[in-house]
Amino acid sequence: MRATWKRHEKHGELTERSDLPDSVFAFPKERKEPLTDAKHVRNAIARFDQTVGVSDADRELAFANIKKAADHYGVDMTETDWTQLGKTPATGRTAEDRRESARKAAATRKSHERERER
Repeated sequence: MRATWKRHEKHGELTERSDLPDSVFAFPKERKEPLTDAKHVRNAIARFDQTVGVSDADRELAFANIKKAADHYGVDMTETDWTQLGKTPATGRTAEDRRESARKAAATRKSHERERER
């Protein structure tokens, strides 16, 4: 499967997913898992098996896009096929790292919600 991912020039805080072209998403048709930097690529790898409502063909394309973005941003990937993602994520993060990230994400979401209410 040929990758459709293309790097995007817009950097920094992305305010709206709608600001991004389809070509920066791992799953472009669904606009899921943006691949705008190394952090997002690692996140897409870690969350690959959590994406629902996509076909095997969509997953194959997403894997090609993630692989291309990982090469561009210098993210190491040991997986050679999309079926390997999710079983043993190669992000080097422990379960505690993921829990801590989830706690930080929840706190950030709450903070943003409070700011929007002002």
